[in-house]
Amino acid sequence: MKSFLVIGLGRFGASVARELSALGQEVLVLDEDADHVQRIADDVTQAIQGDAQDEAVLRSVGARNFDCCVVAVGADMEASILITVTLKDLGAKYVVAKAMSPVHARVLERVGADRVVLPESEMGQRLAQRLARTNVVDYIGVSDDFSILEIHAPKSWIGHTLGQLNIRARYLINVLAIRHGEGGHVDVTPAVDQVIGPDDVLIVIGTNENVNKVVELT
Repeated sequence: MKSFLVIGLGRFGASVARELSALGQEVLVLDEDADHVQRIADDVTQAIQGDAQDEAVLRSVGARNFDCCVVAVGADMEASILITVTLKDLGAKYVVAKAMSPVHARVLERVGADRVVLPESEMGQRLAQRLARTNVVDYIGVSDDFSILEIHAPKSWIGHTLGQLNIRARYLINVLAIRHGEGGHVDVTPAVDQVIGPDDVLIVIGTNENVNKVVELT
């Protein structure tokens, strides 16, 4: 289990916080708006009302102790930059910041954000899946019940063929494709005699419950 500090509870921040919590992570949220805090309090580990632009507030919540801090404040560019700088000054391990434009993104990168996301290109749910699980390369929610994941091949699968593993019958998921190494060749609808290599990334689809079980193997 990882620990996350999510700052800002707009649509994006609330989505990230709820999804991380649903994935079993420890999530503390921080927002100035009491209504936002109250609305999400039952869905996360802890919800605190406070001004994240105040260094004392970030110190009081122990920002430097979290595995990841997500700066998801609204359209206030100055606030997001200030919070990002303060978090890095306090020794935050990994800071993800939401940007409202490419220019905003470049500034956040320059002031020390470890990762910058644009909400138009990366939904909160998708980001949460990738942050909570280092073995998940990418995530697409197909519906409330089904997901497509890109995952690193489980160690126990390496050196075996798809036929030997009998993945569809044993794990109730389908392997849509295999990418061999970073930026490597992609086998679409791979054959049953395809051997899984140590650097392979599998693109799988199935119910959330079943793909989660496979993720736990990696």
